[in-house]
Amino acid sequence: MKKPTLLNHPPETTPPPGNAPVIAPIYQSVKYEFETVDETLQMLRGQKPGYFYMRASNPTTRQLELTLAQLQGRDDCLATASGVNAIAQTLLALTKAGDHVLFFIETYGPTRNIIRRLLARFGVENTMLSIEDLAGVENVLATRPTRLVLFESPTNPMLKVADIERLVELAHRHGALAVVDNTFAGFHQHGEYDIDLFVHSLTKYASGTGDVMGGAVIGRQELIDDLRPDFAVLGALLDPHAAFLLQRGLKTYFVRYREQTRNAQAVAEHLAAHPAVAKVHYPGLSTHPQAALAKKQMRDAGTVLSFDLKAGSEAARRFSENLQLFALTASLGSTESLVMAPQLMGSRDFTPDQARQSGMGPGTVRLSIGLEDVEDLLADIDQALATPPG
Repeated sequence: MKKPTLLNHPPETTPPPGNAPVIAPIYQSVKYEFETVDETLQMLRGQKPGYFYMRASNPTTRQLELTLAQLQGRDDCLATASGVNAIAQTLLALTKAGDHVLFFIETYGPTRNIIRRLLARFGVENTMLSIEDLAGVENVLATRPTRLVLFESPTNPMLKVADIERLVELAHRHGALAVVDNTFAGFHQHGEYDIDLFVHSLTKYASGTGDVMGGAVIGRQELIDDLRPDFAVLGALLDPHAAFLLQRGLKTYFVRYREQTRNAQAVAEHLAAHPAVAKVHYPGLSTHPQAALAKKQMRDAGTVLSFDLKAGSEAARRFSENLQLFALTASLGSTESLVMAPQLMGSRDFTPDQARQSGMGPGTVRLSIGLEDVEDLLADIDQALATPPG
């Protein structure tokens, strides 16, 4: 073998049987081969396990998918390049011209955009209600054939808690799929409900460190198998190195989620007692309008909260800018605390009535609580609230 050939066909260094690596390697290869054409065809027909091309699947990504499926209590999973991509690919794969989608004012902004603009261009119709309007949900489903109901719980940024059991029952009674963006609740919650598909942004709690992006859709086997061909041709499979980092991040998932939830509870209680705060929105507070429902549905109240400052938008801007330990930026679930001012969360696609139903006011601030010492966070919040104008 000449040296140029050697460099393209290096010696194999696979560990021998009985000598497995403790951490699975990163399979950074686009292509995989069998020794014969017949074996390759058997794999492509689903008659033999294996891999052929990264856009369809990859061993590193597959390990992450199987981990997430088991964590959420479902059969299988498809990992994608981002959370929004998981939502977009799921909606594109599940709908066709003439279908109807029911979703909610409290839905994540990019998801609303996908439904109201992208799907609408392809003839998919939609209805948008408030997550609290169960009578409206029942009426729409009873009078209009609906392909799917898409909702979140808790919602972003007002932390409303959906009545999951009721929404899923209504969807199924009328022949619709129940699809839930479960990002805020995490992978360990809501699995006991008869939800058809869970969508997650892996960028948040799976990673925990805010340095890798990914998404996932999780569900029973037949639904995932139906989605798989469309996902493969749309071509947004998660990169194996990102999958490796996300799998590594999941090792500390429960430790992070539970500690950050404890911190969030302490911050919510502290803000609820502050004279500058009109209202705190957090499912772990007894004052939350759906506190009993949250306690029934959730093991942990989560790491995100929002609150309304009495003094309005400029006070909220000043507070957000004066925080020292909270990064003024988007996202959530990372180990550092984050803040979003109301000026960064505005919903330009809402009518005045829809804006009112959303619950968000001019002084609404969203906090994602991290792993800092909670006493430091409380002190930072107090100094930011006490900072005078100018």
